[in-house]
Amino acid sequence: MTIFDRCLLRQRRDRAARHTGAIPSLFAETNERLAERLEDMARGFPQALDLGCRDGALASALRGRGGIDSLVQCDLSPSMARRAAETGRPTLVADEEALPLAEHTFDLVFSSLALHWVNDLPGSLLQIRRCLRPDGLFLCAMFGGGTLHELRTAWLQAELDVEGGASPRISPFVDIRDAGNLLQRAGFALPVADADTLSVSYPDALTLMRDLRTMGESNALHERRRTPTRRETFLRAAAVYAERFGRADGSVPATFEIVYLTAWAPHPDQQRPLAPGSARGRLADVLDSPEVSAGDAAAPKPRR
Repeated sequence: MTIFDRCLLRQRRDRAARHTGAIPSLFAETNERLAERLEDMARGFPQALDLGCRDGALASALRGRGGIDSLVQCDLSPSMARRAAETGRPTLVADEEALPLAEHTFDLVFSSLALHWVNDLPGSLLQIRRCLRPDGLFLCAMFGGGTLHELRTAWLQAELDVEGGASPRISPFVDIRDAGNLLQRAGFALPVADADTLSVSYPDALTLMRDLRTMGESNALHERRRTPTRRETFLRAAAVYAERFGRADGSVPATFEIVYLTAWAPHPDQQRPLAPGSARGRLADVLDSPEVSAGDAAAPKPRR
């Protein structure tokens, strides 16, 4: 299934590379939170990959963390890759849907706010797992299902009001409830998924839309509308946004749900769940309470 126009996405990333004098605060905050997860690791990861590196800002957040000796950067956009190469680290242009990487190359793979644009997420996760060495670590941040729900609502209502019909505007994002299953499907071990919600304030919805365009995060859906959007529709969307979500000071919030994924490439020495029935102790003893069988607990109590 083709959900996203990857050629259009590459063009928009190239355009965004010309405008990002500094990485937006949303990406900077996500990079920092992703890098902080290495502080809980008792081991080092000498060879690491930054997948979807944009302008290479993640490298700054990683400085002094994780025992990384070499960080390879790659991005779908040639212009973004050129900016990232200015950090002095090895950089290449690579598509997350077709990684040109040999198996068992890296000890650690990062991906910060990039994989929400791939058409085949399970396939990309499988490729990432293959390029990890056994017991290698995968750390990922993706936009989750609650991202930009305000803008989605405003666009839907505006197009219905002005044009009598709606078109796809906001990307479908991964649901945290599905994220762990996707990691297991790709062959990862010990998968963990959690989420944070960030709220960013904007003067109005039009400023938010311009910011998304500047970041290269505007509509790249394959089934998007191909004709220019009418001015009246833009203004109506901004009005609906302000009416439904506006704050007392006149600003509007934009919600970004960030789903964090942590998983490991399989290794024989990793912890594994015990087989059912192999426990040597009783939970009732630990809790100091009487043991009741499942059948007795489910049985209805007699009436008096």
